[in-house]
Amino acid sequence: MDLSNLKPAAGSKHDRFRKGRGHGSGNGKTAGYGHKGQKARSGAPRPGFEGGQMPLYRRLPKRGFTNRNSKDIVAFNVSKLEVFEDGTVVDIPKMIESGIIKNPRDGVKILGNGEFTKKLTVKANAFSASAKEKIEALGGTAEVM
Repeated sequence: MDLSNLKPAAGSKHDRFRKGRGHGSGNGKTAGYGHKGQKARSGAPRPGFEGGQMPLYRRLPKRGFTNRNSKDIVAFNVSKLEVFEDGTVVDIPKMIESGIIKNPRDGVKILGNGEFTKKLTVKANAFSASAKEKIEALGGTAEVM
């Protein structure tokens, strides 16, 4: 590295280009807007304007609504917990680490489908009644976080 190799970081330098400041600027006269026409003048229409025709976003039907308060819960069955050893404390970070879930989103719920044979302490946001029953039948605990 020496002074002859120095240059600014990519994208950090750009001069403030002044459109329409004479022929010498390389972008004088029409300033890149071409000759005449609606788009050469001030007050050109907004994006999506179709010349008075009913615009596409108003022609298409709108159905239903999205509830802002709904929660996106990730659910899986107790049979997936078989990957852990007996006596392990299983919480959400451990589930992510083992690959059972990828993204916990708004919460994790454990359902009771499948075979389950391990004594585990499981911590999750919710449990179905059958999942809780299966975990506690083997001496484990199901803790709601």
